[in-house]
Order: sequence, then structure tokens, then C-alpha cells
Amino acid sequence: MASRIAALLLLGVVCVGFVTAEIAVDCCLKTTSKRFPLIIVSSYVIQEAGQGCDIGATAIITKAGRTLCISHPSEDTWVGDYIKHLERKQRNQA
Repeated sequence: MASRIAALLLLGVVCVGFVTAEIAVDCCLKTTSKRFPLIIVSSYVIQEAGQGCDIGATAIITKAGRTLCISHPSEDTWVGDYIKHLERKQRNQA
């Protein structure tokens, strides 16, 4: 009887561990290579494929709080140029 209770407790701990390990990740599911004005951009996040998300992308966060999924910088040079501009802008504000 005691071994059954111990086994159930162990199973419960394992199940709780799996549930808490599930971390919700906000991933871009598709991207666009359409350009937009840099003035609307607040920040960005680089999404790497295989690190919790299926595709590589750049998530652009606008000043209005929207997220735009564009190409990964390795795919489109203009995305890298936008990122460099944003980094320079952040350095100048600091």
C-alpha cells in the first residue's frame, strides 16, 4: 500500500514538472519581406529557427505595440540595415 502511494506521488511530481516546463513562446509563423517606415519601429527581437520556433525571423515591435514578422537578417540585407539603425539609435539615447 505504501509503495502505491509513493508511486502515485512520484507520478504526480513528474506530471507537474512536465506541465511547468511548458513555456509559451510567441513565435512568428510566417514572415514578409515588405519594407515599412523605420519611424514606426520601437524595438526588435531576432527569432532563431530551432530555438523554440520553427522559422528564423525578426519580430519588429512598433510604437503602437503591434508585432510585425519580417525576414531574418541573414535572408534580407535591408533587415540588417534596419537593425543597425535601431542599435545606433539606442546607443545615442543611452
